[in-house]
Amino acid sequence: MPATGRAAAPDRDFIDTVTGFARTLRHAGVPASPQRVQAMLGAVAHLDVLDPAQVYWAGRLTLCADPDDLPRYDSAFALYFGGTDERGGRTTQTPPSVLQAAPFEVDTAAQGADSDEESPTFAVQASRHEVLRHKDVATLTEPEREQLRRLFALLAPRLAGRRSPRYTRAHRGRVDLDRTVRQMLRQGGEASELLRRRRRTKPRRLVLLLDVSGSMAPYADSLLRFAHAAVRSAPLNTEVFTVGTWLTRITRELRARDPDRALAAAGRAVPDWSGGTRLGDALKAFLDRWGQRGVARGAVAVLCSDGWERGDPAELGSQLARLARLAHAVIWVNPHKGKDGFAPSTGGMVAALPHIDVLVAGHSFAALEELVEVIAHA
Repeated sequence: MPATGRAAAPDRDFIDTVTGFARTLRHAGVPASPQRVQAMLGAVAHLDVLDPAQVYWAGRLTLCADPDDLPRYDSAFALYFGGTDERGGRTTQTPPSVLQAAPFEVDTAAQGADSDEESPTFAVQASRHEVLRHKDVATLTEPEREQLRRLFALLAPRLAGRRSPRYTRAHRGRVDLDRTVRQMLRQGGEASELLRRRRRTKPRRLVLLLDVSGSMAPYADSLLRFAHAAVRSAPLNTEVFTVGTWLTRITRELRARDPDRALAAAGRAVPDWSGGTRLGDALKAFLDRWGQRGVARGAVAVLCSDGWERGDPAELGSQLARLARLAHAVIWVNPHKGKDGFAPSTGGMVAALPHIDVLVAGHSFAALEELVEVIAHA
């Protein structure tokens, strides 16, 4: 379709919008590579970037590489841009799927006199989506929390890989002597080719330890939804525990496919919601019962807490040292790290710093997307 005069090329704001959409697609499981993003930008340069239908088809034809990507793309597009159907048109009712997003509320008075034009609304919706991604979840309104829940439904954390002692067939790598000799015997002793092998890769176990004390209450829902997304993506390689006054394993509860049901089941299983924080004691209980027996060995361990420790910080440091010796990597997620003026000055954080590999923020959806990348490359 020919481009209109006002949209001959995408501007800087739209480039940021497309890259943000591609990021959402990658977390939904669609491999939207930088080359494909560049192809989409090249396509929309010849289209009207304010027309949802044109943007939809430009992205679908450039960002999707496999038929399995199409339903994920449709859900992500409806969620990211809000109020559009699978053909890029405006919806008239809320779709039944949990992955479909309700339209953002747009202040039409702020759009000028031409309030009947729907194209600016399309751009404003994507812009508000980006604002929501970076907003502190403790400050969200209820409609924003509902929108964020739909974002979590698209999140697909990836596990880091490790080399297995077992081998698999390969085109390159070491010569597989056993298979090569067997083939020679079948062919009368002649070596027609050298067969090769390589090490298999297996996903590392992911262990999530979530602080559910009172000081972490504003972030508990988001962290549990992140944990549910991790369990949904790798149910056999993910373990989730809550830590506070007690240690509680909630992996089984989070295996429910529906996130709201999973969180409700986890809520019934955890006896110490919004209680005190005894991270050292809870971590010791985890290591004594679970970690030392193999759950933490070679795993990526993620501890989500603000570091307010009511117990002895020295005990927390001692148990983190044990965990660091067992795990492949120890990641600490502190929601306050994403705020201005943050300093790891609490007793728990001071005791933890020598024994952790990475300290990341966890105050927003964008910060949790960053955590996905940290886990995948640990």
